[in-house]
Amino acid sequence: MKASSSSPAGSRKSTYAAVVRAQLEESCRVKSAFSAELVERIAQLAERAAATLAAGGKIVLFGNGGSAADAQHLAAEFVVRLRDDRPALAALALTVNTSVLTAAANDYGFENIFARQIEALVVPGDLLIALSTSGTSANILRGAEAGRHRGAFVAGWTGETGGALGSVVNLLLNVPSRDAQRIQESHITIGHIVCSIVEQIRAAGS
Repeated sequence: MKASSSSPAGSRKSTYAAVVRAQLEESCRVKSAFSAELVERIAQLAERAAATLAAGGKIVLFGNGGSAADAQHLAAEFVVRLRDDRPALAALALTVNTSVLTAAANDYGFENIFARQIEALVVPGDLLIALSTSGTSANILRGAEAGRHRGAFVAGWTGETGGALGSVVNLLLNVPSRDAQRIQESHITIGHIVCSIVEQIRAAGS
C-alpha cells in the first residue's frame, strides 16, 4: 500500500500563521487602548446594571447582524450565568422573536423593529443596551430614543466615533477602533466584564 503523501494536521507551518498572529495582536491592541475614561464608564455601567436588577428592573439589549448575535449572547450570560451559580437575572434581546420582527418591519418599517418592542416591553428604570459598530443605524437610533421616552437608562456601545447614537444615549462606550471586527470583539469583552461585576456585586450583597 502506498503511503499517504499528505502531512498530518499540525505537522507543517501554515502560510497564514502570520495573519493569525497579526489579527490577535490587533485585537489585543484595541483593548489595551481603552482610555481610563472608557474603563470608568464600563465600571459605571456595571454598577448601573446591578442596581437596575436589584430594583426589579431588566436589561434589554438590541443590535443588527453581528451585534444582534452579541445581544443574544450577553442576554444569555445574565439569564443563565457567566461564572457563578446564582438566581437568574432579568435580561432579554430584542432580536429573537421573528414574528414580532417581521410584523413590525412589514407594518411600520425596518427602522422601527426595536422601537415598537421597546414601547411594549420597557418600563421606567430598565436598562437598555444598544449595540452598533457604526452608531448610525436608523433602527438602533429609534430604539434608543424610544427607550429614553419610556424612562429607561440607555447605554450605547459603538466604535470610535460613536456616530449619531452618541448624542441620544445616557452613557456611551465607544471602542477605540473603526474596524467592525475589532469593535464587536471588544463589545463581547465589555459584556463579559459587566456581567462578571454584576455577579460580584450580587454575591457581596447576599
